[in-house]
Amino acid sequence: MQNFSYYNPTRILFGEGQIASIASHIPAHARVLVTYGGGSIRKNGVYDQVAAALAGLTWFEFGGIEPNPRYETLMRAVALARLERIDFVLAVGGGSVADGSKFIAAAARFEGEPWDILARHAPVHAALPLGVVLTLPATGSESNGFAVISREATGDKLSFGSEHCYPVFAVLDPRTTFSLPPRQVANGVVDAFVHTMEQYMTYPADAPLQDRFAEGILHTLIELGPQALARPDDYAVRASLMWSATLALNGLIGCGVPQDWATHMIGHEITAEFGLDHAQTLAVVLPGVLRARRADKRAKLLQYAARVWNRADGDEDARIEAAIVATERFFESLGVPTRLAAYGVAEAAAAPAKISARLAAHGFKALGEHGRITPAIAGEILAARL
Repeated sequence: MQNFSYYNPTRILFGEGQIASIASHIPAHARVLVTYGGGSIRKNGVYDQVAAALAGLTWFEFGGIEPNPRYETLMRAVALARLERIDFVLAVGGGSVADGSKFIAAAARFEGEPWDILARHAPVHAALPLGVVLTLPATGSESNGFAVISREATGDKLSFGSEHCYPVFAVLDPRTTFSLPPRQVANGVVDAFVHTMEQYMTYPADAPLQDRFAEGILHTLIELGPQALARPDDYAVRASLMWSATLALNGLIGCGVPQDWATHMIGHEITAEFGLDHAQTLAVVLPGVLRARRADKRAKLLQYAARVWNRADGDEDARIEAAIVATERFFESLGVPTRLAAYGVAEAAAAPAKISARLAAHGFKALGEHGRITPAIAGEILAARL
């Protein structure tokens, strides 16, 4: 197991009715900016719960943050935060709202061009404190310091991270997820699954506990993902799903182990170019990465086949392929296709070259745990996923 440090200051407020407690975790004299997405929180009652919880505080609101939060939209929120002298941000929604709110919190106190936080990795030395009321379990953004932001004007989709952008608290009330459309539930399961794989599916690192943590999350997602779709108002299922998504990317399972993230980097470029949902790109790319890097990942692929998919006997190559096929079938069973053509991408044959060029332009020339996935190899991976 490699040396590591682990930092996560987010207080988790888990369970039914926890939204009512948020005011006790916000400074009494804070001027609060409530951020949210397309307005579903007004239909499912979450907005009213938040408003009731904030009674007595001075607060403002900013809605319309997109599923892939846009820099242009977020900068309007930054202007509002500066104008109203906001000193606390409360994100109410899924991972995109949380990501966008982290950028708002950082940009509001940033001296200089805020785009540099993303494009030039300018360090974030301070940010407004923020909390999250989670309504869509998927990204784990409610309990980490990372965010991914798109810029419509340039077609970029870039990430940043800062210890100053960890949420102060995160409310995880499983009942807020009952009204989610099946597509969002399925995407959330795939997202959490691939987050786990990016930290698990590399090479052995003498970290048996981390491996078992990761495998436990994978087993839980495989078991409960279909149940969440079949029984949308099952509190116990939604609770375990919500907790799994948080643990998949709160930093814990990645402690002391090598990580990959090539699937995510390739996927981000697909979203930016073709507009696919983030999880949809992951479902397309992950099987391709596993097949293309099966030599590098051989030991962990065999472990994954045995421990996750119960394929422990017979020819090793056959077991590896069976595990990859089982992964594809799991995604497909959730209604998330694993081939690019299934999403109706125009000129799909040109996609590998386009994505390869985008990766090169953004400097992603050595992806994966060994740095061996070049833009050209990424193009080859995608060509096999058409």
